[in-house]
Amino acid sequence: MPAEIHIEAIDAFRYRIPRDAQRGMRTDVVVYASEALIAQIRKDLSLEQAMNVATLPGIAGSSLAMPDIHQGYGFPIGGVAAMDAADGVVSPGGVGFDINCGVRLVRTTLSADEVRPKLRELVDQVFRDVPCGAGGAGFIKIGPKDLDRVLAEGAGWMVKNGYGEERDARFAEAGGALEGADAAAVSSRAKERGLPQLGTLGSGNHFLEVQYVEEIHDEAAARAFGIVKGQVVVLIHSGSRGLGHQVCTDYVAEMNQVMAKYNITLPDRQLACCPIRAPEGQAYLGAMCAAANFAWANRQAIMHFLRGAFRRIFGESAHLDLIYDVCHNIAKRERYEVEGQKRDLLVHRKGATRAFPAGHREIPADYRHVGQPVFVPGSMGTASWVLAGADGAMRETFGSVCHGAGRLMSRTAVRKGKDARQETKKLEDAGILVRSETRDGILEELPEAYKNVDEVIEVVHNAGLARKVARLRPMGVIKG
Repeated sequence: MPAEIHIEAIDAFRYRIPRDAQRGMRTDVVVYASEALIAQIRKDLSLEQAMNVATLPGIAGSSLAMPDIHQGYGFPIGGVAAMDAADGVVSPGGVGFDINCGVRLVRTTLSADEVRPKLRELVDQVFRDVPCGAGGAGFIKIGPKDLDRVLAEGAGWMVKNGYGEERDARFAEAGGALEGADAAAVSSRAKERGLPQLGTLGSGNHFLEVQYVEEIHDEAAARAFGIVKGQVVVLIHSGSRGLGHQVCTDYVAEMNQVMAKYNITLPDRQLACCPIRAPEGQAYLGAMCAAANFAWANRQAIMHFLRGAFRRIFGESAHLDLIYDVCHNIAKRERYEVEGQKRDLLVHRKGATRAFPAGHREIPADYRHVGQPVFVPGSMGTASWVLAGADGAMRETFGSVCHGAGRLMSRTAVRKGKDARQETKKLEDAGILVRSETRDGILEELPEAYKNVDEVIEVVHNAGLARKVARLRPMGVIKG
């Protein structure tokens, strides 16, 4: 059991763990949660991990915990930490093993009533066209030189080579590619793992979900995003696959070796880090950007095959447009005001989504008047949410909000005593068809494994970090 941690309530949606100098904390921890969520969050080591993050050299502002926070590798999942770009550190554990794991929401020209009669055909077709599972080789065959171009150009390379439409890359965060990508900083082993995996979902909590718009909460934002009640949309959740995992593995090992050189001592070796400006820090950031671009290319490829599946079932008139694609495992250089001064920071978002408000220059022009689209998946049996970024996120959380409901039970615990066929039948009785590569792919992601996504959303909405736009309900789910 985790040790008892003193937490002070700031208000109904914010809590503070005061800075503890004896633990080496350089700042406090601010947790965004309700009273009920705090009780759940206390059950694992995530708050202790957020306190450990507060010990990192160069941390600016507070160590932040979103309402979906749960225990991760070094950093908690659902954690945000900004490091001073001049004298702070970069930590691979603050990004995670699945670099640029993220979500893209696709709108269709179909209604739920039109899709339901052919839902089983559609789910089966998507399951054939979008490979999933841990190994998961895809249908796109490229060589090492093309892979290097993917690592540099991201989603844009896919579009140029016939795997998408011109507008697609414009509606992805950062245009679907980060500057500063360095393919040479990605190991040969990472490239070997990634080479066959473009256009694949992967395993674990990754999914492709056919949904419909159940509720609209903000008519103006919904109109800007092109969604209406009853419309079918598709949420794609995947990342950088084996390539990103290997990049993290490689650089955690390297940073563990060089921390002594930079006189860095930490309470947890999983926080392994080095100065941002150090050669090792710059190499990691170059490799991380390359892996992030691979992830955007991967989700672009998945969308290409998804379009084909819809056309096979519903004909050429079934059109799919990208609403937006946003990552939730990344470290990005951004500028914020901290204690009255504008500072260049490296913002680590580990299971946290960027949520820029209306008017921000990095939001596509079509959405700039309402704010950046934010997508928060729940579980395959409950709901997902579309939000729009709000001013509070810029003031308080370095432009960040939650990325999901947040795991409540371990994968081992949720599987215990469960039968995959029975659980699939329960979901089907509720109108949700599920196809999975493995039995565990279903059991490990059952709805009871997660916190209540609606309660998580209430926190970020009422705290002023983002506002509710639409609630989505699942119809068909593809899992690894």
